[in-house]
Parts: sequence; structure tokens; C-alpha cells
Amino acid sequence: MDLSIIILNYNAAAFLELCLDSVFKAIKNINAEVIVVDNNSTDSSLQMLHFVYPQVKVIANEENVGFSQGNNIGVKHAAGTYLCILNPDTIVSETVFDEVLAFAKANPQIAFTTTQLIDGTGAFLPESKRNVPTPKIARQKILGNDSNYYSNHLEKDQNGEIEVLVGAMMVCRKSVYEELGGFDPMYFMYGEDIDLSYTALQKGYKNYYLGSEKVIHFKGESTIKDKKYLERFYGAMGLFYDKHFKKSKLEKTLVDLALKGIIATKSLETKSDDPINGKQEILVTGDKDFKSDLFEKTLDYEEILNCSRDLDMVIIWDTRTISYGQMIEFMASHTVSNITYRFLSPQRDFMLGSDSSSSRGSVTYLEL
Repeated sequence: MDLSIIILNYNAAAFLELCLDSVFKAIKNINAEVIVVDNNSTDSSLQMLHFVYPQVKVIANEENVGFSQGNNIGVKHAAGTYLCILNPDTIVSETVFDEVLAFAKANPQIAFTTTQLIDGTGAFLPESKRNVPTPKIARQKILGNDSNYYSNHLEKDQNGEIEVLVGAMMVCRKSVYEELGGFDPMYFMYGEDIDLSYTALQKGYKNYYLGSEKVIHFKGESTIKDKKYLERFYGAMGLFYDKHFKKSKLEKTLVDLALKGIIATKSLETKSDDPINGKQEILVTGDKDFKSDLFEKTLDYEEILNCSRDLDMVIIWDTRTISYGQMIEFMASHTVSNITYRFLSPQRDFMLGSDSSSSRGSVTYLEL
């Protein structure tokens, strides 16, 4: 088997359903398997998997073991020569695995390969390509200076070597993952991707960014942005520092104080008002017979390409008839504030989307 796609899920049923639809369309030409490790979800995730995607290999944990251990469990059950670690709140294009696998097979010196990530508005996510957070860079990041935290030597659409990948989308050989020890379980959530990327560099491997390929990452669908989130996010930076860079008790104390200070003072973003209100809802579909009173207007893909950009609109993608590649390319080239995006599920029973890369998205259930 060429590829095992491992998706760790926690209470993200609707986003997972859409993710899996895109994944199965993307592996039609690949000998691949899909493994979902569920971290004791309390929503309908397991029921959805049973009834909608019975072909998925499901591993249901009896407790939430975190990101690192959850993915490591999935890897143990993987039969593929190559692995893809993928978040449930992602959407992939129909060709992304073909392209990334071809690159990985041709470049055995590369440990991990990732793609450009965009959020639910089409905006580029800079964490797609990052540098190792050395003590100096980490201190700058804590103080709000991101200039050296991200890999700015590459433009977002360029391909090239980077130091650190994001765990939302990582492809590698299974043998390399195992050689490097997988994700370190001391990280419950956050930091494990930085740690594994850095371990690969220490072992003489390289990491690579394919900016020519894009994946939507809605972000935050398995995470509530509360104080515990801040403690885990910034605490992971402290764990990474302790493991790789700790030099003295004094410096360790200063880093800990800085992390505690940022956790205590950093404000959390609250969810904004629904950006759909007051906007014209436009269903984009390739099905000429599909009509619904729920949407004000229906266009096909060519018509939306030529539609006026001055309108305040919600573009609702019919995922049954419009390719994910078309949606992704349109969104990446139309990141304007007056356009909001929603994705109609293949069963056409709900639509979802996210209008911020730092807060949870929305799911609306429909009766068509």
C-alpha cells in the first residue's frame, strides 16, 4: 500500500465528514487507506463514520490521549509506505496527494513535506512554513514579533526547504516517522510538530514546503480557545525549550516567567457576529436541476468567476458538483472582506465554514 492517511478527530463530526469526502476524491488513483483515530468524541463523529464512511478504519480511544499519542496510535495501525498526518478540519484538492507523493518518492532526503495552507476565507496561513523557535526567536514570538518565526525566505506560492512544518498536513515515509520516534507524547497538543520537524533536521533530513499545492485548514474545530488553550499553546513552547535549548536555571526561570505572563495577559478573541447576515447568498453548483428556496441565487462555476466583486455575498459551494480544486483556487484568489464562503455537504443536509483563523467555525443544518 502506498499511502495511509491518518486523521485524529475530537468532536468535529461535520468538518470531518467534509474532509473525508475531499480525501476519498483525492485518492481515487492511489492505493491508499484512511484511518480515523477518535479521541473519545461526545458528538456524532462515530455514528457518522459508521453510516457514511464504513470503509474508514476507525480506532475509538476511550479517553482523549492528545494529539501526539493519538496520531502515534494511528501510525501503528498504518499499512502504507507513506503517511499523511491530516487534521479533520481540512479540505484537500483532488490532486494534492498525487503531487505530494510524487515529490516525496523522488526526494528520499526529505523527511516531511507539507503544502500551503489557507483558512476558510482563502487567506494564507503563515504557520504553513516556519523556522525553528530558538530561544531568541521564541522570546521575540512571546513579545509579539513574528518576523523571524515564519520562513519568509519563501513566498507563499513558492516551493522550497523550510525548517518546521505544521501538523495539520504532513507527509512522510512511515519508516522515517518511526526512525524519528514519532510525535513526542509529552506534548498533549501544540508543539509536537515543531519538535518532530526539528528532530528530523538534527538527524540530517530536510523538510519541504510545496507552496504550489493548497489545502484549506479551517482551524480550531477541535479546540475551544480558552485559558487552557493558552496554557497548552504557550506551555508547548516551554517544553520545546526545555528539551532542546535549556542552558541554565536562571534562563529557564526567565522563560517560564515570560510564558506565565503572556498566558495571564493575552486576550482571547471572541466570535464575531454572523458575517452571513445582510449578504446575498449565492449557491454555486454544476447541477442545473438543483434549486432551493434557501438560497437567493444559483450560479455555475463559470458564472461566479465573472460575477461582480462589488457585491456583499456568501458563496455556498455545492461540494457534490464543484471540484475541491476549483473551490480552493477561487478562494485563494478572492480573499476580500465582502465575500464569505460556506460549503454545502455532499448529502446537502448541512453547510459549514469559518470566517476567522483564530476562532471556531459554524455548522448550519438544512432541510432542502
